Amino acid sequence: MKEMNNPKTWLAAALILVGVLSRLVELPVNFAAIGGIALFSGVYLKNRNLAFLVPLSALFITDLIIGLHADLIAVYFSFVLIVALGMVLSRKPGIITTAAASVTGSVLFFIITNFSVWFTGTMYPKTLEGLGTCYVMAIPFFGNTLAGDLLFTGVLFGTYELVTRTVLKPAPQQA
Repeated sequence: MKEMNNPKTWLAAALILVGVLSRLVELPVNFAAIGGIALFSGVYLKNRNLAFLVPLSALFITDLIIGLHADLIAVYFSFVLIVALGMVLSRKPGIITTAAASVTGSVLFFIITNFSVWFTGTMYPKTLEGLGTCYVMAIPFFGNTLAGDLLFTGVLFGTYELVTRTVLKPAPQQA
């Protein structure tokens, strides 16, 4: 029961809820909070198991609702890498490095998941030209991924920093 009083537990639960809602509400395809949540979890959740569990739980819950698919492993793997990217970012966080990490996460997701679509699917021939066509056809979806990742990363990181620096800041030491 001690865990329920821990602010990190509530933070993790809130992040999972935001991730689930962002995948279930009517938003443009690939415009979701999961990328921002994965990056945020890697930076701020010091319990490494929890950092990976938060975005993967949100994915799993929503995949059970909206349906499992052939590229599930590639999608989950890309978010594992984004959490790890957040762990690296936690050593030197800042607005520029966070934005760069968010863009990098979007690119990782794009490369990994679309390679999987080409490799496991039947839509494109198993040639370099087929792979190129697969990536070209996915470009419109990349814009939504990038926009969602940047927006949710900004909101999550900005809100966290604002709250911790104002509302949760330690009381001044008395002399």
